[in-house]
This record gives sequence, structure tokens and C-alpha cells, in this order.
Amino acid sequence: MVAFARRYCESLGLGCDFTFGTLWPFGGTFVSEADASQRYDGPSPERPGRSWELPEEGRILNHLDRQAFYRYADRLVSALPVSEFRGSGVQGAWLESVKSAESVDDIPGPASAVPSALFCDSFEVETEGLWTAGFGERFRERFGYDILPFMPKLDEHPDVRYDYRKLIADYVQHEFYEPFTEYSHRHNSFTRVQCHGAPCDLLSAYAAADVPESEAVLFDPESSRMPASAAALTGKPVVSAEAFTCLYGWVPYPGPGPHQGEEQVGDLKLLADALFANGVNHVFWHGMPYQPQAASLKPQAAQAQAQAMSPNRFYASIHVGPDSAFAAELPEFNAYMERVCAAMKLGSPYSEVAVYLPIEDQWMKGELPMEQQKPSARYHWEMHYLRPPAELAGRQPLWVSASFLRKARFEDGVLQVVDARFGLLYVDCEWLDADGLAEIARLAKEGLPVCLKRLPKRPGRAVDKSEAKKHGAALEALRRLSNVSSDFGSLLQEPPIVRGEDAPDFWCRAVDDELLFFFGHPASRGLTYPMEHGQAANAGQVRRDVTFSISGIDSFRLSLDFGPCESLLLRVSRTGRVERLDLCYAPPIPISH
Repeated sequence: MVAFARRYCESLGLGCDFTFGTLWPFGGTFVSEADASQRYDGPSPERPGRSWELPEEGRILNHLDRQAFYRYADRLVSALPVSEFRGSGVQGAWLESVKSAESVDDIPGPASAVPSALFCDSFEVETEGLWTAGFGERFRERFGYDILPFMPKLDEHPDVRYDYRKLIADYVQHEFYEPFTEYSHRHNSFTRVQCHGAPCDLLSAYAAADVPESEAVLFDPESSRMPASAAALTGKPVVSAEAFTCLYGWVPYPGPGPHQGEEQVGDLKLLADALFANGVNHVFWHGMPYQPQAASLKPQAAQAQAQAMSPNRFYASIHVGPDSAFAAELPEFNAYMERVCAAMKLGSPYSEVAVYLPIEDQWMKGELPMEQQKPSARYHWEMHYLRPPAELAGRQPLWVSASFLRKARFEDGVLQVVDARFGLLYVDCEWLDADGLAEIARLAKEGLPVCLKRLPKRPGRAVDKSEAKKHGAALEALRRLSNVSSDFGSLLQEPPIVRGEDAPDFWCRAVDDELLFFFGHPASRGLTYPMEHGQAANAGQVRRDVTFSISGIDSFRLSLDFGPCESLLLRVSRTGRVERLDLCYAPPIPISH
């Protein structure tokens, strides 16, 4: 049945990825107790949600043990048509053609030998007290003390909790996300992964996937800058998003959610544009339920029958189907998203500033204040509300973390972080681990301009009291370097690539000697969960005057004129010539009451 689905999708020109699990998180009835998720005080009581194996519950996989994952994966892959997969992991024909494309027309459609991805949804594993065999011993070796006596009341000891989270992060990265991608490559596939919700360095986790994937609007569109940064740092051409989840709010199973079945395509376009302006260039609908009775009918008959039979609906999503409120708009809306996504896969992301991801700050904190908690956000370490500093607006900043700085070098006035290039490193955090401090100091001594907004403290429990003194001395030595300052303007005096009062959000990619800009309608800026029903009614005709400052040409002003709910795609040459590319779509917007 699965092989047939794969072949049938190909006959329609559709790609076909496979969820690598019974639902999410990974787990199932075939997961043994030895391979199941653990707490420090015994087996985890958590069970998969509404798994496809119901009424059987099964167990959740231990995500901190790669051998457990391999046993799980062997069982799963035996049920998938791996002989049908095309390509060879990340070297697959389609990903390679995307990476080397010189124009939109050079990017093949999904019928052109698209390899199938193995998909991993958001983490969804209970993280309180997470544990695995050998964790205590490894913790003692690394930090010099026993963690077990602290575990029952870990939140009362933030310094110990930090050390615990740091080691858990390493386990999640090296025992789950990296083996997942390695395993998929061995089976002629590649990975598409949502890392949000995982207790780890999210940037490194996303980078371990072949296609890092975000989600919206259950996660705010600005959260997509994390997977987009990971893709930019590692030269991955595709950043996907599970789009349109819980658009107007979330209601527990079986739902329905607010205004489900009454969605407006203008609201969907605002959300899609917010994703594009934060680095997403591939959209997955969430989602269309299968209607077997109506599947063989013509569209008009299918719609009538679907309405009469109280059709299936995804409880946590908008309703997509022949009876959806925006069915008539789907062809044009999908074509619009295809055009934007194809353009935003060309070249490579442009950025002027690398921003140190303040992981340490998030790991030192506990739960979010109640007013900030929502279905997708409970802890600070989930980094749901993390945003680049306001003074970097218009410079398209990207996140970096210590693991990437370790691979970075500063040569000829440029910070080269794997596949990305920057002119400056921006550091603003309350806590900074010795690992990160050492890499920042190394690069600063090589001449990298570093904006150090404040002197951070050493996180974690210091068993060796001299470590705190070493940390302070290293910070002081860093601060005294002439190329290190808390004044950003004194280090990078060139104006941002785009500036202007209330300038709209944008994403920029460098394509040979040109820059390609996508500007979302100003009303798409700052979207957050939940959206208002009919929010697009506020996206009227507006003008924004901005100034472009592009290396090699004089600054110039330009008026960006947006029609109702309209976005803009501009091609700017190094000679200053500006061409507006027609996106050919403006959705109908109901009159606001």
C-alpha cells in the first residue's frame, strides 16, 4: 500500500515523504521497555498521543540512545518502499539541482526524480527528568559531581539544572538527530526534521537535518529564522515549514478549532508571507484529510457529497478539501507560493551580522511566565520568543552558536562560518559558557569585530572555584581588544542594507551579482498565535519609503507600494538597477466590519 502511494504520487507529479513513526513522537507497540523513554526514577509514563495503532498504546522511543533508535529504524524502514527511493541522501538529484540553479526556470518540478524524505515531527517528548543508561556516570565525568541527589528538586538549583540541560542537549544531538540523518542516507533517502520542542542546541539540531523545517502559526513565523540560519550556515538550499497550523487558536482533540472551515485565504497569505520573510522557501500544507467516498467524483459532486457527510477534519489545523472555504482560491494561491519559493531557493542567503544564540540564558531559566505560555511554548529553552536585537534591523542577522564558531575562521575581513559569511559577531547575553567564550576570544584575536553588549557570567555549577576566575580574566582580556566594543555603531559603520521608518520585514538572497528581496506586506509583520479571523482586512494599500545601501553602489531611496495584502519581489543589480518581479496574485479580502 505504501509503495503504491509512492508510485501514484509520482504519476501525479507529487513528491512523497514518509513520517518515520506511528505518529509523534517516535514510538510504538514494538518498542521494548529497554528501548523506551526513561526518567531518572524509572520508565517514563508518557505514551504516544493518538497513534495510528490505537487502541494499543505502545511506548515512546528513548531519544537519548542511538542503538535504541537503530532498532526502531530497522523496524520502520522494513515497512517502507526503500527500493522506490531515488537519489542518494543529500546528494539526491533534486536537492543538487536546487543548489546549483541559476534561475527559477532551472529548478525542476517534483516529477523530476525527487527523492523521498524521512520526516520527523516536533519533539513532543516529556523532558522533565529525562534520563538514559549511563547518564549519571557521564555527568560525573564531565562536571565533577553527582547529579542524582539534585534530580527530585532540580528547579531549586538553576546552576545544576544548567549542567543537566547541557548534557541532555548533547545526547539529543548525537544520539538522535545525527543518527537519524546518517541512517536515512544509508537508505537512499534524506531527512526533513522539525526540531522545535527538543531540549538541545536548536541551531545544531536543525543543521543535522537535510531539510530543516519550522511550523506556523502555532509557532510564530519569526521562529523560522532558527532553521533558516541553520540552513544558511550549512549550505542547505531548502527551509520548509508545516504551515497554517492552529491558525485562529487550538482546541484539544477532537476539536474543532476556532473558525475551522471558515478560514480566509487572505489570512493564509499573510502567514505565508511572514514565513517567507523569515527564510522559509518550501511550504507544506497542514493538511488535507482523505475522503475515500468522494475521491472518484468530479469536483462539484465531491464538494456536495463532502458537505453532506460531515467530512473528516484535522482538529489542529485549517480545513483543506473540496468543501473548504477557500477551495476556489487554492490553484492561484498555490501557484503564488510556488513562485515565491522557487525564487527564494536561488543563490544563497545574504547577511551582514552573525548573532550569538544565547542558549546559556535560556538554559539557566525555568518555565515561561503563565501569560507567555501556550500550546507550543512552556519553557524558556524552547526559544519561542527569541528575536535578534532591534538595532540589527535591516541587516538580515543570522543566529550562530558555539558549535558553529568552533568551525569558523576570520580571513580577509570576513567571518566565514561554514557556508555563511559575516562582517561582525554580535554577542548580548547574561551568561556565556567557557566553550563559547573561548571561540569568541579566538576569533576576536584574529581581528573579527565583536560587539560585546555586556560582560556575561559563567553558567553552571563551578566545582573548581578557579574556573570562575579564569572566566572573568578571559572576558576582561576580550573586552580590552581594540576590535571589541559594546557600541555596535563604532564597529560597523556601514548602514544596513535596508532601512526606513517602519520598514517591512524581508528576506534577501545573493544570486551572482544581484540581490533578490522578498518583502512581505507590512501587515504580515509580527504575526503571532492566534491570528484574528479576517486579519487580512487590515492589510490595505500602503507605501513604505526605504533606503537601500548595497556594497559597491551608492545608497538609493525607493518607495515600496503594496496593494491590499500584496507582497513584493525585487531584483537589485550591483549597478543599482531595480526590477520588480510580478508575483501575479492578490487574494480577495472580505470587508471588515
